[in-house]
Amino acid sequence: MTDISIDKNQDLTKEEILRYGRHLILPEINVAGQKKLKNAKVLIVGAGGLGSPLCLYLAAAGIGTLGIVDYDFVEESNLQRQVIHSTKNIGRTKTDSAKDAIKALNPFVNVVTYSTALKKENAMQIIRGYDIVADGTDNFKTRYLINDACVLLGIPNVYGSIFQFEGQASVFYAKKGPCYRCLLPSPPPVEVVPSCSQGGVFGVLPGIIGNIEANEIIKIIAGIGNPLIGILLLFNSLEMKFSELKIEKNPDCPICGKNPSIKELIDYNEFCGLKKDEKNIFEITAQELKNRMDANDPLQIIDIRPVNELSIFKFPRAKNIPFEEILTRKNELNENIDVVLICRTGQKSIFAINILQGAGYKGKIFSLESGINSWAEIDKNAPIY
Repeated sequence: MTDISIDKNQDLTKEEILRYGRHLILPEINVAGQKKLKNAKVLIVGAGGLGSPLCLYLAAAGIGTLGIVDYDFVEESNLQRQVIHSTKNIGRTKTDSAKDAIKALNPFVNVVTYSTALKKENAMQIIRGYDIVADGTDNFKTRYLINDACVLLGIPNVYGSIFQFEGQASVFYAKKGPCYRCLLPSPPPVEVVPSCSQGGVFGVLPGIIGNIEANEIIKIIAGIGNPLIGILLLFNSLEMKFSELKIEKNPDCPICGKNPSIKELIDYNEFCGLKKDEKNIFEITAQELKNRMDANDPLQIIDIRPVNELSIFKFPRAKNIPFEEILTRKNELNENIDVVLICRTGQKSIFAINILQGAGYKGKIFSLESGINSWAEIDKNAPIY
């Protein structure tokens, strides 16, 4: 059991006693535990797949203050899994959409929104004052940022991540056990770890993992049960199996070890290898590419999407060489003819350029800026997905 210090300065009203009655009759929670929930402040970073169940179930449970950090807008492709948003909210900020849904579910919850990206410059200011942070992000840069800020501020970081059909969850709390850096001292290369927007995600999976995160948060605040401190819970939705991996605290961890070298937040773009060499990366807009195609310029258009995505949209005049094969099949490219690499969002094509140039390819390579999603603006047959 891990009980964090909650200032119990507000009693339950008659309306709240009625609303939370099923909690109050649980001996493990009762009135004292529900008051802790009411007086707790939880920050949720990300109002997407994981953030949706986090917001809804923490609000329903009676968390007094929920902070929500997200810089994005609701898109139609979000609605397959981000259940806090609805069709009518397409185009709105995710923070505003989530706030309305929370207030409709539980008007007693105080919702604080931050319509911005969490970054080195604002993280400490935003996180300070909250009791727990819930990580609902989908990238390593922000995960390390959340971890480091939580360690420096001495608060728990409840973690979850999802990809395709698999998810994982844990509680990183340096006062009681390991932090995220103890599990993963350094991030994997960016080109080998696609995000959910690149690799896809099973629609119900974030609901399962997000609710596990909410479960851990409620346990920590109420001081009940055994939180996932020092345990990485792994879930495979296709096999419907859970497994556990024990995480040891690293005494040499640079931020939570015996002699920490990280005393303040660092440059997470640099740490995660996200600072690309701009002078070697050439991008071409959708309109520029169309103009060159209409002029019959000699071009090698290479679609690096997985084969299964070709059924969604087949790019005109493109040859398919999946990203994973780009290095082994680079001899299929003619260094004397300009190459244009096509992916869905324009991110993997940049990674592919770095790989090819690193392997000694001398020809000129372009990445289609924003990928097929930008091509959809000039080609009515192309979808945004």
